[in-house]
Amino acid sequence: MKRILLSLACLFTTVMVAAPVAGPISDAMKKYHKGDTATCKKVKAGTATPAELAEILKSYESMSSAKPELGTPASWKEKCDALIAAVKEIQSNNPKGVSDYKKAVDCKACHDVHKVKKQ
Repeated sequence: MKRILLSLACLFTTVMVAAPVAGPISDAMKKYHKGDTATCKKVKAGTATPAELAEILKSYESMSSAKPELGTPASWKEKCDALIAAVKEIQSNNPKGVSDYKKAVDCKACHDVHKVKKQ
């Protein structure tokens, strides 16, 4: 019986370590930043609909309160706040909004300090 429990515990631990961490950050990246027709690309092009802007804004706000894999909370908040502010500028028809969004959505700048690199 002890061997069975030990085996199950090892299997569970292996699955937990191997499974990708789901949450607001990975959800936002998969849903709004992946692929040729990603919403973030529409936002950068200035072609996102009001509904798409509202959806991505909600996602960024949720992402902002999550804990990144690496980096300081202050850096994470600063990057998320820039995304949120830029989307709000776009929603209010501020012509500076799209250029601010392009600056804020710099994937490499965020991933370098907040994402664990795969081996």
